[in-house]
Amino acid sequence: MRGELLEAERVHSIVAAFFTVYNYFGGAGLCEAAYTGALEHELTLRGHKVDREVMVAVYYKGKLVARQRLDMVVDDRVIVESKATERLPPSAGPQLIGYLRATTFQVGVLLHFGPHPKFYRFVDSMKKIHTKLDRIRLDSRDSRPEILGPQERDEPAVPRA
Repeated sequence: MRGELLEAERVHSIVAAFFTVYNYFGGAGLCEAAYTGALEHELTLRGHKVDREVMVAVYYKGKLVARQRLDMVVDDRVIVESKATERLPPSAGPQLIGYLRATTFQVGVLLHFGPHPKFYRFVDSMKKIHTKLDRIRLDSRDSRPEILGPQERDEPAVPRA
């Protein structure tokens, strides 16, 4: 028997909200900010905590090397990246994979508000393996991603030497 999908219910709710917004507005007609704003509202109506334009710390071998802005984070668990273009850029999937690898998030969803609605679910499978091994040692607070506060957002993207 195979294991359950990570964040299955949460991702299902995100995708359902995406289709609700898509069916309301249609695709590839509005700017990304309009779709994302409507998606944020729909997710909030469904009981989710939604943060937009979230700055997260990026570490390399334990050292803070940069800060990265994510479009949206749902319930402090899932990165949501939205695109509102006629064609989905080839870099969109690798971009989200990079976000997952550079942060502590395990699951990301790419939503394409194009002529035809499309969504893609990404999982950092290496984190999934490590999480199973480390779950006993980690307190749930420790496994949450580091989201930077407002005073930290004004600092340069790469720390000064």
